Amino acid sequence: MGCDGGTIPKRHELVKGPKKVEKVDKDAELVAQWNYCTLSQEILRRPIVACELGRLYNKDAVIEFLLDKSAEKALGKAASHIRSIKTVTELRLSDNPAWEGDKGNTKGDKHDDLQRARFICPVVGLEMNGRHRFCFLRCCGCVFSERALKEIKAEVCHTCGAAFQEDDVIVLNGTKEDVELLKKRMEERRLRAKLEKKTKKPKTAECVSKAGATDDSAGPSKVKAGKPEEADPDPREKKSTLVSKGTAANGNASGKAGKPPCGALKRSIADSEESETYKSIFTSHSSAKRSKEESAHWVTHTSYCF
Repeated sequence: MGCDGGTIPKRHELVKGPKKVEKVDKDAELVAQWNYCTLSQEILRRPIVACELGRLYNKDAVIEFLLDKSAEKALGKAASHIRSIKTVTELRLSDNPAWEGDKGNTKGDKHDDLQRARFICPVVGLEMNGRHRFCFLRCCGCVFSERALKEIKAEVCHTCGAAFQEDDVIVLNGTKEDVELLKKRMEERRLRAKLEKKTKKPKTAECVSKAGATDDSAGPSKVKAGKPEEADPDPREKKSTLVSKGTAANGNASGKAGKPPCGALKRSIADSEESETYKSIFTSHSSAKRSKEESAHWVTHTSYCF
């Protein structure tokens, strides 16, 4: 079984024991969480956004993920709860004046202090490197350390003055317990939004129906209001209407008593006592009539109609 040439095996080479659990370096984990995007694994650069579970992303990476939700992306599970850009909050971060970045290490001969953070708390001055708990407000996006919120208790944001509630405070890169609590809040918030949408729809329909009913009821009132104006015409019009009404009444009365014969209403001008010059104006006069020789041929057009 081997061991030729004077080799002496040790116990751990012959006996296979249980595998050791690989321990993750805490410093490396903190650097990955606070300096790199959760979705694209690139260095965080402004604009930086945070989801409802307190994870940090580059805004460009979130937009690309929403436009192309392919199943091939292994990191898509980390952002599966992001449905739209509205569910993400853009953060207002305060720069750390002591952070130089890569400016002083152009040659690569200097030590990079990974514990030095790019951003700090604007109230207390703690660095946002994972050693201290940080949180942000959903209403305005301002970022503070948890110590600042505990020491300075207020219902208004310390930088912009926006009012907030306890549900608006979200812990950044929290523990598993914090993530579970934030998930429950997120689900409750979304259910509440759905219920509000359902209640708004029937209300809008009722408002439309009420508006239609008010328009219908306002129609006859306008007509009634317009009657006095129509009932006050000019005095001349009043006289003409009175005369026409009087003649119509007389005609109705005479019609009821007995209608005159039709021949009595017609009166020929030839039988009238007018002068001959006056009678010659009309076509029924003998001077206006033409003989057959003077009349035009039947094919041609004549303006005279006898």
